[in-house]
Amino acid sequence: MPSQPRVAKTFTAYVEWDPETQLYVGLVPGVPGAHTQGATLDELHRNLKEVLELCIEEGVIEEPPHFVGLQQVEVDG
Repeated sequence: MPSQPRVAKTFTAYVEWDPETQLYVGLVPGVPGAHTQGATLDELHRNLKEVLELCIEEGVIEEPPHFVGLQQVEVDG
C-alpha cells in the first residue's frame, strides 16, 4: 500500500536580534525545543526548518499551534 503524501505545515516563528551574540534568534511558540539561531535571516530560516522537521519526526508536535497574533505592551520604566 502506498504511503500518504506529506502535507506541508506552516509554523510562525518569533525572531529577535541578540546584540550580545550578534545573531538572530528564532523560536516557535507552543513547540517545545523549537528554537535556534543564525548569523543571517536565511540561515535562521534553514535552522528553524531543520528543528521543526526534527520535532515532527520525534513526535513532539503533530499539528502547528494556532497562531493568533502579537501584541506590543507599553509600560513605564
